[in-house]
Amino acid sequence: MFQTLYSYFWWERLWLPANLTWADLEDRDGRVYAKASDLYITLPLAFLFLVVRHLFETYVATPLAGLLNVKEKIRLKATPNAVLEKFYAATSKHPKQADVEMLSKKSGCTVRQVERWFRRRRNQDRPSLLKKFREASWRFTFYLIAFIAGMAVIVDKPWFYDLREVWKGYPIQSMLPSQYWYYMIELSFYWSLLFSIASDVKRKDFKEQIIHHVATIILISFSWFANYIRAGTLIMALHDSSDYLLESAKMFNYAGWRNTCNNIFIVFAAVFIVTRLVILPFWIMHCTVVYPLDLYPAFFGYYFFNFMMVVLQSLHIFWAYLIIRMAQNPLPSPLPLQVVEDERSDREETDNSEEEEEAAKNGPLSNGHPVLNNNHRKTD
Repeated sequence: MFQTLYSYFWWERLWLPANLTWADLEDRDGRVYAKASDLYITLPLAFLFLVVRHLFETYVATPLAGLLNVKEKIRLKATPNAVLEKFYAATSKHPKQADVEMLSKKSGCTVRQVERWFRRRRNQDRPSLLKKFREASWRFTFYLIAFIAGMAVIVDKPWFYDLREVWKGYPIQSMLPSQYWYYMIELSFYWSLLFSIASDVKRKDFKEQIIHHVATIILISFSWFANYIRAGTLIMALHDSSDYLLESAKMFNYAGWRNTCNNIFIVFAAVFIVTRLVILPFWIMHCTVVYPLDLYPAFFGYYFFNFMMVVLQSLHIFWAYLIIRMAQNPLPSPLPLQVVEDERSDREETDNSEEEEEAAKNGPLSNGHPVLNNNHRKTD
């Protein structure tokens, strides 16, 4: 049974053009080709990444946070209350007004006390500012190094300047050692992100992040054993070109460096839109959709690869929408510090009872006045 499924999965007509077999991609005459078995090393490397990340966050990111004066907010703890805790854990962290009134009667607390208790309890569960800073520091470091390494791998290659060279001689294209390590490190890193996503800061695009990580892992893996390596290296370097800018903006955001954060975010937004909404669909995807058909008829692997590219492109459009929303600012400054975080991560809830009551009626306050929010509802 297993052997039959294995044979069907690796059927050449699924992954290779017509008249080609896996035997054509066996090492010979000094040529070395990518093999599916090479990818096994990425799983232990992913766990090694998790160890390196822990050491980095402990011995590099934490001292850096101290140097940048990353300060934690003092959070008032919710008073122990069995009735409210049971509802919080089993039913909802955001009780409706009818639930608040019911809980008020059951617990013997006033309505205001119940609302305050839930606010404080939610704040207790929110990740600390230091945790957010450490995560952003780790991702910034990796994406910056990966982008520099990726450019070093591809900048001297002819297909970096002429995309038709991506398919010249395909699939008989020998693999370079630099391409091997670039692939293994990138794939291992995305495995590590997938393994740690449950314990990382949970953002509002949590589901989209999972889809992105899975799609990226599938796309990198397929492009490896189908020998789409030239296209794969271009795609990975293109993605890394903007990610480190976003993470650095977050770092300065958490450190309270408002102007620096705003300026970096503007640069990130420009790079993201140009690379993900212009270069990727109109150059790279055009290269993967149109040029291969000049060499061989379309086959399953061709459709599968480009389908995964469409999935990633759809996520890019979604994130571009969020970026544009973040850049829309009704306040005088070019980009409000809090907006950089609000769209994708939970906001700290204030514990000032008077402002809370006013906010419930009129929306969030800033210096005693309602803040415009472009008619978008902010959720916790």
